Amino acid sequence: MTDEPEEDMLSWDESVFRDERVLEIDYVPETFLHRESQMQNLKYALKPAVRGSRPLNVMAQGPPGTGKTTAVNILFDELRARTDITPIRVNCQVNSTRYAVFSQLFEGVFNYEPPSSGISFKKLFSQVTDQLVEDDEVLVVALDDVNYLFYESEASDTLYSLLRAHEEQGGARIGVIVISSDLDLDMMAELDSRVQSVFRPEDIYFPPYDEPELAEILQERADRGFHDGAVGTRVLDRVAELTAEQGGDLRVGIDLLRRAGLTAEMRASRTVEVQDVEESYEKSKYVHLSRRLGELSDSEADLLAVIAEHDGEQAGDIYEAFHDQTDLGYTRYSEIINKLDQLGVIDATYTDVDGRGRSRELSLNYDAEAVLDRL
Repeated sequence: MTDEPEEDMLSWDESVFRDERVLEIDYVPETFLHRESQMQNLKYALKPAVRGSRPLNVMAQGPPGTGKTTAVNILFDELRARTDITPIRVNCQVNSTRYAVFSQLFEGVFNYEPPSSGISFKKLFSQVTDQLVEDDEVLVVALDDVNYLFYESEASDTLYSLLRAHEEQGGARIGVIVISSDLDLDMMAELDSRVQSVFRPEDIYFPPYDEPELAEILQERADRGFHDGAVGTRVLDRVAELTAEQGGDLRVGIDLLRRAGLTAEMRASRTVEVQDVEESYEKSKYVHLSRRLGELSDSEADLLAVIAEHDGEQAGDIYEAFHDQTDLGYTRYSEIINKLDQLGVIDATYTDVDGRGRSRELSLNYDAEAVLDRL
């Protein structure tokens, strides 16, 4: 007779997961909880496109992991069922210039990539708009993480080209949704006056999920992602509590739930326990950091590594070490500092230095060893 401990053990080919894909960060849930008003506002803005008109522009803001991208993905999936609307989401973390954005639009409209060289922006732009008019289609563009266009001083030119497209090509109908997780960025104030006059977006705010909302969403994911009985209420409550401590970023909670399941499997256990959550938390709480570090350029990653190695020192001293390593000048150094500060990876504060006036002191917002490990 098999004793009870062995009955609670997984065999080598078993899993606590029913469908592990449900616990991946980019999974679009079948049930989208606690975002009813935001979805209604988005539908209101996009409804003119369904009637063949230019949709209203939208500015969607909220902290990371509050459902902004998911809301757009769900509505875009619905719009793709129509032949007269082309919805395209552009990841501006990766495509942070006007040319890169329009290259993505070209690919979305024509279903193949534009030439890698030898095509000017003007030609790229005209081919996209000409095709829209020829096909009699409305283009809805979502600039996800649009704050990266602002960091690279590309936002005004990009939005101007999109919003004024109908002047260059009569009949072009384009609506724009900008999505930002940087609440310190006043987008309207940062845009040129020529863009401000035509943008006039609908504002849609995505607040952080509170702890009960997190628990309900995580319960729904657990029901779909794990076998019955594998995850109990105590585990879900603890994951929700830790997620709330990280600012309510749902991606942290989903990643933590998945890691806890993998940790339980390492123990060959059929159930996920609170100890699995605690053990996995140190890794999961840095998921947001890992995403941001993975999208830095080589020079940006080099400077962040120098800052991690000289944490708390003044900017001038860090610049010397950075210059010795990369041979880059102070202007580029200052630009990268501003970007890392805006991303929330570092804190750059001005302090008074005896005999030297004001200087910036740079410090990491994460543990230095964690940053260096992930770089």
